[in-house]
This record gives sequence, C-alpha cells and structure tokens, in this order.
Amino acid sequence: MIPAAAPGSAPQPPADRILVRDLRLWAHVGVLEPERQLGQWFELDLELAVDLAAAGAADALELSLDYSRAITALQQQARTVRCLTLEHYAERILTLLEELYGPVPMRLELRKCRAPVPGFTGTVAVRRSRHGQGVAW
Repeated sequence: MIPAAAPGSAPQPPADRILVRDLRLWAHVGVLEPERQLGQWFELDLELAVDLAAAGAADALELSLDYSRAITALQQQARTVRCLTLEHYAERILTLLEELYGPVPMRLELRKCRAPVPGFTGTVAVRRSRHGQGVAW
C-alpha cells in the first residue's frame, strides 16, 4: 500500500521492492508472420513496489507478494499469447500482474532476445510501468 502523501505532493511508492530478473519466456509475438508462428525467446525483468517490513518481521509470505504466482502465471500466459508488438505484450503482462496483486506500483522491461533486423545482434526492449507513473523509482 502506498503511504499517504504530504498535502500538495504526489504519493510515493514504498521503498521496498520485489524483483524478478531474467525470466525467460517463449512467446509468439512479432510483426513478422514467422515470429508469431514459430515463436521466440523473450526476457522479462519486473519490479513490484510493496512495503516488506511486516513480511520481514513476521517471516510470513502472506504479508508479502508471492513472486512464484507471477512467474507461473507469466509462463502460462506466454504459451497462449499471440500479438504483434512488444508494447502490447508488455501491456498484457502488466494487466496480469495487476490481476494477481492489485494496483501496486509496478514496472517491467521486456526484451526480445533476437530481433529479426539484418546485421543487428543486440536486444530490443520496452519499459513500462503502472501505478507509479511520474514517480522516480
């Protein structure tokens, strides 16, 4: 839960974070038809801002956000997703995370591991956030 802001200031997300890095997902996403038909690897980093003090003090998972639920749900989603753009895929991921955890401040970076651009061997990514826009994380 985001603490109340001082009058006239924007609410700040909790300082604590749950991070999931380098989650590899095989999904059928891409502008080119073969990308959608054959699928390809994506990597996902996600960050959830949540006060972890109570969970840390009590050693109680129910006072935190169980990241295993997100990992399992995202793996399932990747098996069925079909879309053109990284932007849309990222939107669907944010929606899924919100369904799991509610409107907590969240952000992600979704990377396409091998963009089909001649002569390009790097990665392409989008960064998206929800419930924390305009706030420095």
